[in-house]
Amino acid sequence: MAWRLGPAYRRRDPAANRDDFHAVVSGGPPPGLLALDEDGRAVGWCQVTPRAAVPALDRPWRVRPVDDVPVWAITCFYIRKGHRRRGVTSALVEAAVAWAREAGAPAVEAYPLDGAVSPSSTSTGYASTFRRAGFREVARRSPERPIMRLPLH
Repeated sequence: MAWRLGPAYRRRDPAANRDDFHAVVSGGPPPGLLALDEDGRAVGWCQVTPRAAVPALDRPWRVRPVDDVPVWAITCFYIRKGHRRRGVTSALVEAAVAWAREAGAPAVEAYPLDGAVSPSSTSTGYASTFRRAGFREVARRSPERPIMRLPLH
């Protein structure tokens, strides 16, 4: 809900955020993808939607739109402890790109951290992961956070 609500997300009761996210999921279309292990247990999550579905992306100057292309946006990851550094994020990026392509998206964007500039942990992924998946930097308004895009047509 952070990218849907902006800073208000952190000031709200966690139960309200959970309830609102349940409403997003129930209302469809699905707001993202799950990565499951061989036992069917969720080990990762990736939010991928049309950028317009996450209006809080328009507020921070670092990630404001670079043009009027109706991109899909990969905005959030969560990888379960014990499954990190095993390729789950890369698999989710690949699946998100395929899903956006199937939906007719012209491109997919991401707003990861550049680990060479900021070693901070991140729920948005690292630029190196997106580079390996074929994304290219289209803008950088702050040293640590490139806007990366993969055209799909």
